[in-house]
Amino acid sequence: MPATDITSSPGALDCVVALIVAAALLWAGAALGRHSYARPKRLSIALDAAAIGLLALGIWWPAHALTQEDVHFFSAQTQSALALVFAVMLAVGASAASNAANESASTRFIVTGLACWFVVLLHGFVAAPGASAAFGVWSALGSGLLATLLACALVMLQIDTGQQRAVRMLKMAAPTLAAALLTLSPLLARSGPLGLGFGGDAPQAAGMVIIALLSGLLAIALEEGAQRRENERPASRSAPSVDALTRLATRVHFEDQLAAHVARCDASHSRLALLFIDLDGFKPVNDTFGHSSGDQVLRQVGERVKLASRSADTPARIGGDEFVLMMTGNPSQEAVAQVAKRLIEEISRPYEVEGRDVAISCSIGIVFYPDSGAHTKLIARADAAMYASKRSGGSCYSFYTPAMDEDAHDKFEMIGDLRHALENREMELFYQPKIDTKSGKVAAAEALLRWKHKRRGMVPPDVFIPLAERHGLIGALGNWVIEEACRQARRWREQGLRMRLAVNLSALQMRQEDIVERIEEALSRHRIHPSLLTCEITESVAMEDTKATQATFRRLGSAGIHLSIDDFGTGYSSLSYLRKLPAEELKIDRSFVMDIENSVDARAVIDAVVKLAHALGLRVVAEGVENERQQQLLTAMGCDEMQGFLFAKPMSARALLLWALDDRSQAESFRESLFGDTRAVTGASRT
Repeated sequence: MPATDITSSPGALDCVVALIVAAALLWAGAALGRHSYARPKRLSIALDAAAIGLLALGIWWPAHALTQEDVHFFSAQTQSALALVFAVMLAVGASAASNAANESASTRFIVTGLACWFVVLLHGFVAAPGASAAFGVWSALGSGLLATLLACALVMLQIDTGQQRAVRMLKMAAPTLAAALLTLSPLLARSGPLGLGFGGDAPQAAGMVIIALLSGLLAIALEEGAQRRENERPASRSAPSVDALTRLATRVHFEDQLAAHVARCDASHSRLALLFIDLDGFKPVNDTFGHSSGDQVLRQVGERVKLASRSADTPARIGGDEFVLMMTGNPSQEAVAQVAKRLIEEISRPYEVEGRDVAISCSIGIVFYPDSGAHTKLIARADAAMYASKRSGGSCYSFYTPAMDEDAHDKFEMIGDLRHALENREMELFYQPKIDTKSGKVAAAEALLRWKHKRRGMVPPDVFIPLAERHGLIGALGNWVIEEACRQARRWREQGLRMRLAVNLSALQMRQEDIVERIEEALSRHRIHPSLLTCEITESVAMEDTKATQATFRRLGSAGIHLSIDDFGTGYSSLSYLRKLPAEELKIDRSFVMDIENSVDARAVIDAVVKLAHALGLRVVAEGVENERQQQLLTAMGCDEMQGFLFAKPMSARALLLWALDDRSQAESFRESLFGDTRAVTGASRT
C-alpha cells in the first residue's frame, strides 16, 4: 500500500488497540498455563495447548494482521496464523504426553516451541506460498522462536518464586515489551506521517533483537534457578533417595519433593495434603519377635502404604515406624479422608510373623498446604494432628487445627523439662504394697515413678513415660529408679522395716550390657541383699527372643535377684517361654481382673493361668484389685498376692513407713497395719 495513504492504513489508535489486545492475550495464556497445574493431567494438557494458542495469537495479531487490508478468514495470512495456533496445540499435546515426571516445565516449552517453528516454517514453504511471500521466511522463523522464548519466559515467571523483586519485575516486563515492539514494528517499516521509514526489513530486525533479548533473559533466569536450587539443597546429592528397607522415599528426598511441590502450589494457587502415619502397636511386635521380624513388618507396611495411595502421591518413610504421604493435584478434604481410611484398613490387616498373625494399626495426622501455614512446619503440624489421633484411641485420622500447635508446643516444653527433671530433683518414687492373700499381710511393695513438676504439678506416668521412651530418656530414668529404690530400702532397714521391693525394667534397660552390674553395684553400695529386690519385666519384653535380653535374664537370676513377668496376658503369651525363664513371679494384667465379676471368660483365663503358673513353680500376683468381690474370687482361685486400690494407693516412702510401723497418730488416713512381722524374710541381710 502507498505509504502516504493514511486513510487506507491503520492509524495510531489501531496500533494502541492492537497492543492492548496482544497484552491481554499473552497474559490470558499465562493465566491458563498457571491454572493447568491445579487440574488433572488430561485437562492440564488441554489448558496448556489453549494457553500456547493464545500466546501465538497474541504474537500474530499485532505483528501481521494490522498490516493487511484484505485480512479475512480464508486469506493466506489467516490460514498461516491458524496453522501456527494448531501447530502449537499439537506440539504441546505431544510433548506433554511424553514428558517425564521430573522434567522441568521450561524444557517442555522449549521442545514445544521448536516443534512449532518447524511446522510453521514448513507451512510457509508448502501450504501457503502467498503467506510466505507476504511475511517472509525470517518472519515465520522469528514468530516461531519468539513464541518459544515468550512461552518459556512466562512459565519461568510462574514457577520461579524466590527471586528478588527487581528480577520478577524484569521478567514481567519482558513479555509486555515484546508485545509492544511487535505491535509497533509495522510503523518502523512505513514511510509517511505515521511511520519512521526504516524500510521493509525493520520488523524482521526488531524481531531478531527481541529474540536476542529474551534469550539472554532466559539464560540468566535458568542459571539463577539452577544455582539457587544447588544452594538450597546441598545434601540431596549425597543422601540416598530411597529407603533400603521399604523402597520408599527417604526423609531428605521427601523434603526436597515437598519443597518443589509447594513452589508449584504457590504458582498455581492450588494446595496439597500431607499425611503423617505412625504405627500403633508396632513396638511390642518389635520387642517380642526381635528387630529382624520388625523389619519384615515394616517392609509390608511400606507396600501397603503404596497400595492405599494414588499413583501420583509420594510416600516416604521418615523414621523407625513413621511414614508420610504427600497428595498433590489440589485434593479435596473428602478425597484425602478416603485415602486415610484406605491406609488404616490396609495397615490394620494382620501380618504373619514367625507363623502367627500379628495385628497393628496406625494413627494419621493430616495437614493441607497452604491452609496449615509454611511448608517448613507441615511435618511438625501433621505430627501434632497424629498425636490427636492417638489420644482418641488410635486407628483413626485427624485433621490439623491451630489448637494442636499449643499441644505440640506443650509437649516440646515437657520434653525439655523432662531432660532436667532428675537434676532438678523433681522425680520421686511412690510405693504400692502387695498383699498376701492367705495372711492378709503386706508381702512387698512396688516402686512407681512420679514426676512433681514445678509448674504442672503431678504429671501422670502415662504422660511422661511414653515421652521418655520416644526421646531416649527412659534409660537415665530407669537407672535413677534402681539407685533410689535401693537407697530407700536401706533407709527403711535402718528404721526397722525390712521387705521385698520391686522395680520395673524397660526393654531398653534389658538390652544394656551393664544393667546387671548397675543393679549389683546399687545393691552393694546400699548393703541390700539381692533376694530383697524384684525386677518386674513386661511380658512383651520377657518374650523377646534376643541374645541380649535372654542373657540379661540369666545373669539377673544368677545374681540372686527375683524376676517377675508383668502385665501377663496383654502380649503374645508363650507358655514355653515361662518354662525357660528364671522367673519367680507372674502378674496377671488388670484388664482381666477388671472383668472377673461379669465375664466367665475372664475367670476361666485367670483360673487357667494360676494353675499353670503354680505347676511351673511361679508365684501369682493379681494387680488392679478394686473391690472385695474381686478379692474373694481371686483368693478362691489361688492367687498368692494382690495389689490394688482396695488395699492402698501408691504412697510416699514416709507414708508407707508410717503405715507399716502402725504409727496411727501420724497416719490416721491409713488402715491398721497389714504388715505383721516384716523381718521374717528368707536370706541373710548384708548388715
